[in-house]
Amino acid sequence: MVTRTQMYMPMGGLGLSALVALIPIIIFFFVALAVLRLKGHVAGAITLILSILIAIFAFKMPIDMAFAAAGYGFIYGLWPIAWIIVAAVFLYKLTVASGQFDIIRSSVISITDDQRLQVLLIGFSFGALLEGAAGFGAPVAITGALLVGLGFKPLYAAGLCLIANTAPVAFGALGVPILVAGQVTGIDPFHIGAMAGRQLPFLSVLVPFWLVAMMDGWKGVKETWPAALVAGGSFAVTQFFTSNYIGPELPDIPADFGAGEYRLTRFIP
Repeated sequence: MVTRTQMYMPMGGLGLSALVALIPIIIFFFVALAVLRLKGHVAGAITLILSILIAIFAFKMPIDMAFAAAGYGFIYGLWPIAWIIVAAVFLYKLTVASGQFDIIRSSVISITDDQRLQVLLIGFSFGALLEGAAGFGAPVAITGALLVGLGFKPLYAAGLCLIANTAPVAFGALGVPILVAGQVTGIDPFHIGAMAGRQLPFLSVLVPFWLVAMMDGWKGVKETWPAALVAGGSFAVTQFFTSNYIGPELPDIPADFGAGEYRLTRFIP
């Protein structure tokens, strides 16, 4: 296979070239799921074919390289991404079948019946742990199911968990996004993770307040601000030090313990 220099502006301009590159993922895939209501695997397969065609005909990528890149992406999707998701979903199904899921639910209820704190405990803290260990949608699915079991409406629970998942997602699945970015760019993943760890703590502090504000407005923020501050602040500090001094694989997991349930419950209003 010959060496090829990538074309960044095949359409003659950066804006038009970027727009063409966005067609498969941002435009078609979104339309296929949200408008055409295609199933995920069908939309994904069509998007892959469209991406290959654009790579070959728009960006002049050699056919053998285009299919080799698609094959590499498919294999990488199976390992480690799909493997992590399957393991996480299997663990969740196991807890449901064994009755342990009900024990987790009753344990959370015994800590507090305040739904605002339940979201901080499950959606933010526990969701960050799942994001660090599994990622790729599994944390939202599992924590959303837990909140539904606590009496939340399904769509409402899913929305809250998606918002809560913004803080830890960069280091999800044992740092896979950072590691892949390092492989693609040739930059040391440690340096990428360190830079992300200097930017994200500001967001991590705000997310718990945002969750409470969405649920109960400024009145709720005034009543639960100590818990939100403990959750966001401890998560942010731990995330910063872990990403800058240990590496990109673990920031979410110790940061979740940093925003631990025990300290949260000390501030129940």
